[in-house]
Amino acid sequence: MAPSPAQLSYELRKGRTADLQRRRWLVGLSFVGTAAGMVVGLYQMGILRRLPDLPSRYFNATKVDKSTYAYKRMQTPDALLMVASYATTAILAGAGGKDRARENPALPIALAAKVLYDLVIALKLGREEWQENRALCGYCQAATIASLISAGIALPEAAKAVRHVMANLSNDNRPAPRRRAMAAE
Repeated sequence: MAPSPAQLSYELRKGRTADLQRRRWLVGLSFVGTAAGMVVGLYQMGILRRLPDLPSRYFNATKVDKSTYAYKRMQTPDALLMVASYATTAILAGAGGKDRARENPALPIALAAKVLYDLVIALKLGREEWQENRALCGYCQAATIASLISAGIALPEAAKAVRHVMANLSNDNRPAPRRRAMAAE
């Protein structure tokens, strides 16, 4: 059964389970990706004139984030899509109570799928970023690192949820016990 809003508030703020601690990390890491996207989005929308960069010949966020590479998806700056994606990941990490792997296993399974998706997309975009610009965006690569860490952090709760689902499936497939009423007939 889903917790009441009051119980959910208490569990998310005060709960001390390993799954909740990992979920808090996942929200924080999602906010790293969101913050990176917000900074780049400010540049891509003309609010910032340039992006501060890492002192390395491999990083040139201004070059990468003004290139056609950064505007070729959905007729919008890619950083705005990045913000929406990482915000969705944070929502999935925050959804449900402390026992959601048992009470609503779809949530941790969906979260694990989402962070793995985030990682695959970040790696794919990093490859494209380099191929098209011969430079990397440090903000985007910070989000890639956050996605990599998130993938490892999300898996334990998802594994617990999968075990719970599998146990329920095997229980559902067991023959029902014979009832005394049936035997009396």
